[in-house]
Amino acid sequence: MKGITLGNKMHADVAIVGGGSAGVLVAARLSEDPDRTVLLIEAGEEADDPDIWNPAAWPALQGRAYDWNYRTVPQAGTANRTHDWARGRIVGGSSCLHAMGYMRGHPSDFDPWVEATGDTRWSWNGLLPAFEANEDKERGGGRRGPLTVHSTHDEISPLTKAFIVAGAALGLPRIDGHNDGEMVGVTPNAMNIRNGRRVTVADAWLTPDVRARPNLTILTGGRARRMVIGAHRAHYLEVVAREGLTRISADRFVLCAGSLESPALLMRSGIGPREILAAAGVECHVDMPGVGQNLQDHLLGAGNLYATRRNLPPSRLQHSESMAYMTAGSFAGGGMPDIVVGCGVAPIVSECFQAPDTGSAYSLLFGVTHPTSRGSIRISGPELDDRLVIDPAYLKTEHDRAMFRQALQAARMLGHSDELAEWRDRELLPATLANKTEIDEFIAKAAITHHHPCGTCRMGTDEMAVVGPNLRLRSLDNLYVVDASVMPTLTAGPIHAAVLAIAETFARAMTAVD
Repeated sequence: MKGITLGNKMHADVAIVGGGSAGVLVAARLSEDPDRTVLLIEAGEEADDPDIWNPAAWPALQGRAYDWNYRTVPQAGTANRTHDWARGRIVGGSSCLHAMGYMRGHPSDFDPWVEATGDTRWSWNGLLPAFEANEDKERGGGRRGPLTVHSTHDEISPLTKAFIVAGAALGLPRIDGHNDGEMVGVTPNAMNIRNGRRVTVADAWLTPDVRARPNLTILTGGRARRMVIGAHRAHYLEVVAREGLTRISADRFVLCAGSLESPALLMRSGIGPREILAAAGVECHVDMPGVGQNLQDHLLGAGNLYATRRNLPPSRLQHSESMAYMTAGSFAGGGMPDIVVGCGVAPIVSECFQAPDTGSAYSLLFGVTHPTSRGSIRISGPELDDRLVIDPAYLKTEHDRAMFRQALQAARMLGHSDELAEWRDRELLPATLANKTEIDEFIAKAAITHHHPCGTCRMGTDEMAVVGPNLRLRSLDNLYVVDASVMPTLTAGPIHAAVLAIAETFARAMTAVD
């Protein structure tokens, strides 16, 4: 039967907060057991904007009604700029907004996860069954999972083909894809696209048959205000829904609200760093200093811009068609990636620069795979409308600044290669940089978010860890966090594949326990 509703009260065996990528997968998987009632709570609504499924339209989706549209505090490392952080407020979450690139990561990305937890299920090999179960891969065969992983080799732009040839000419290996354990090299990106349309996580996991399950309830338009806790358990969740304040009880609560809203809900519930809660006017019930700390994100330099010799046809995909990963200071293969250069089949620049007309220019995006800068997120008050204070501490460390210089250098070497001469008229940005100071100033103005926030409820066994290796909150018996916030460190590329693998691994463990 569906979740029991009595007036403004509801009960389910499992209540999941957040209908984004992790929450949708967990809800679909746990509701496979007809004897388990599952309630999925999403602040947004069902997706109905046709632009969501148009891959080329994704940059224009930001700022619409289904985008949380967060903003960071001014960042000293990026010329005191504030950055818009697009996150999905919609069933399917940020899988409805992001650029659809799908990359598992490099095997070594997961070594810090095992080191933090002492649990090999969070290793590359430990996560491999979850990756494979999730994916419907067009190349390499294997199990046909729910999520399309589309090979784009036959659809990339002629500019992207020249970019790949340029990378190979400089010594980068021509790899078949980014998802088989070898990332250093150049290849077209795999994407969550089927027949020219975006595939959201809701499309993949919340099929009509799943939605028809009598034991699954999807509550849209419901914002989780706070949890009421006591005696080492979460007793109930307060949700502001269309009908007013609703009290939801459950045997297990699973937070899948993402790297911003999951720690924010914990803090509004009195779980977090005591001094931060006090400053926000929230009584501290559980002093957990790690909640909201360890915030990480990838940056991309959007400013290595080139004018074309002739009109550049628009991308048939989503503008960014190939990411070349490499070790710093070398185009040789092997090892783990330190930096990345992406081919943008459009004039992609930060707001600090004027973009030329579409078709007249292209960008080589450049970034750092494993930044060491660490920021934080905190609440400013006890209520839902009190703003979140988001400080990613971009480019705070010399390591990150040095790696970014090398990434820009690699982009310009590719950009000035003979293999791109048929497209390149001239370099528009940065054109001339006289010294290290000018290089750093240019990078600070060019840097934009790659939309990969993570780490704010990280898993581990030390005192700063928020959840243990099983993703249960360390201080409560029936509360779990399952989303990007539990990642101790970033993967080399986009984190979406890893988030889905975390959710699938958790669902398997939960099913085995029951």
